[in-house]
Amino acid sequence: QVQLVESGGGLVQPGGSLRLSCATSRSISSIARMGWFRQAPGKQRELAATITTGGSTYYADSVKGRFTISRDNVKNTVYLQMNSLKPDDTGVYYCWSFYDRNYWGQGTQVTVSS
Repeated sequence: QVQLVESGGGLVQPGGSLRLSCATSRSISSIARMGWFRQAPGKQRELAATITTGGSTYYADSVKGRFTISRDNVKNTVYLQMNSLKPDDTGVYYCWSFYDRNYWGQGTQVTVSS
């Protein structure tokens, strides 16, 4: 079992930054892959970024160059640093991990608006 708890969402103006955090209940070094998905209103959930135990990262084209995913093995936390935010980045952001199966956090709202 893996429990994931997100934090760090909120309201930000276009061009601003936010950092999301995802704390895990299991040692992060034992979790092969973690990442962040997002779901905009009326749209399907989509992948934003992933990171492996070895530190390899993947980014969706829509966030590449603006978002950075990282993991802290001591704090058992994964982060998503989001810069140059756009209104299209608005949505609920979900932390995801794959251990023996897929696990999801409860989601945190990100709103980009002036």
